[in-house]
Amino acid sequence: MMRILLLSTYELGHQPVNLAQPAAILRAAGFAVRTVDLALDRFDPVGMQDTDLVAFSIPMHTAARLTVPLVARIRKLRPRIHIAAYGLYAVMNRDYFNTLGVDSILGTDSDSDLLALSRRLENEAGGDPAAARASGTKHPTWLPDRSDLPGLDRYAYLRCADGRRKTVGYVEASQGCKHYCRHCPVVPVFQGRFRAVAREIVLADIRQQVRSGARHITFGDPDFLNGPTHGRRLAEALHAEFPDLTYDVTIKVEHILSNRNLLPILKKTGCLFITSAVESVNDAVLDKLAKGHSRSDFFRLMELLDEAALDLSPTFVPFTPWTTLEDYIDLLRVIADLGLIDSVAPVQLSIRLLIPPGSRLLELDDIKSRVQALEQASFLYPWENPDPRVDGLQCAVRKLAQAAGDSPRRHVFSRIWQAAHRAAGIEAPALPVAAPRGIPAQLSEPWYCCAEPTETQYRFL
Repeated sequence: MMRILLLSTYELGHQPVNLAQPAAILRAAGFAVRTVDLALDRFDPVGMQDTDLVAFSIPMHTAARLTVPLVARIRKLRPRIHIAAYGLYAVMNRDYFNTLGVDSILGTDSDSDLLALSRRLENEAGGDPAAARASGTKHPTWLPDRSDLPGLDRYAYLRCADGRRKTVGYVEASQGCKHYCRHCPVVPVFQGRFRAVAREIVLADIRQQVRSGARHITFGDPDFLNGPTHGRRLAEALHAEFPDLTYDVTIKVEHILSNRNLLPILKKTGCLFITSAVESVNDAVLDKLAKGHSRSDFFRLMELLDEAALDLSPTFVPFTPWTTLEDYIDLLRVIADLGLIDSVAPVQLSIRLLIPPGSRLLELDDIKSRVQALEQASFLYPWENPDPRVDGLQCAVRKLAQAAGDSPRRHVFSRIWQAAHRAAGIEAPALPVAAPRGIPAQLSEPWYCCAEPTETQYRFL
């Protein structure tokens, strides 16, 4: 029997569905599959001795950086073993992973591609592929198999507004995205394609996670309202079956504005907060990123969410080649004016624009003239801000965010406020006092993607 090891290095602090989904398909096809989440469990070289195929899930930049040393390690342990990789950053960095010793890079239909690869390898080894019981599929129609993944209680949890903690489950109701934001890693791979996961499968996956202790669900789709009817029906079905279950979703600013009629439904069905990629409050930068919204749209968004009594968890890319110190201070002021200080994870104030291979940012002439040669090992094109003070501030804010620990976000924000004004050579005024919103529900590990993994993330490798 073909023995397959599926590895994940990092999936944003949640149980990796990108292991559970292919595991279900491969097991149904008769293969022996083992899954290991290296964000929580150490790499076991002994377990490699009876493995025929190793496949890495690489959905994001941080995961790609963490995968590199492991590929070399596995290749040294088992020179002839077949190594595969799948996910956004595997596809975008195909050539580099091939040079590292990865034999197969699987595309957007990675589940069916992985099944086909496994059958081919089994056939080449003299096995009986006819014994496989599942057929390849181009759509995620199998219930994810989470049976050998770490328990949900080992992953990020929800801090409720009243101080309680909730165990969090994670599902994806869709894959891909219909939009073309220039900085988004989904775009080079999916090219505007979007597909929904069958509602019955999503609900069945939620059901099994509830049985495992989940009391809150994160919908990890790039955009929950890429298919607004699908999203609404799923939210209503979820609430009908689990009226006490809460959830959070990610929705693009322009989709919130165009689907404002759905906000009361989200609130009624248990949505606690919406994550949205605001990215910047500078209209020129938003235009460069092709975000599809403006500074004024952000203010209108906050009005709509206040009316619906929904919290916002905004994400930002505050450091870009076009950012000035005045821009950064303006962003901080807007966050404070809107009463969002407690809603913004400190790491979001440190994010530096990543330009990976295939990025639509490379279509811009001023980006072409600014970027340096591709650093394959870093999976990005380096760039420098014309004002070295801005890059210096980014380093300072990153250190403040990394050292934040469990400090209240307001305290960290105050330090960043001081650092930004210090970088600009001006005295920091008192922080604007906005109407208190209260501390919203927050995930203990916020969404982010940075250029360099932390030492903590490397510890299990």
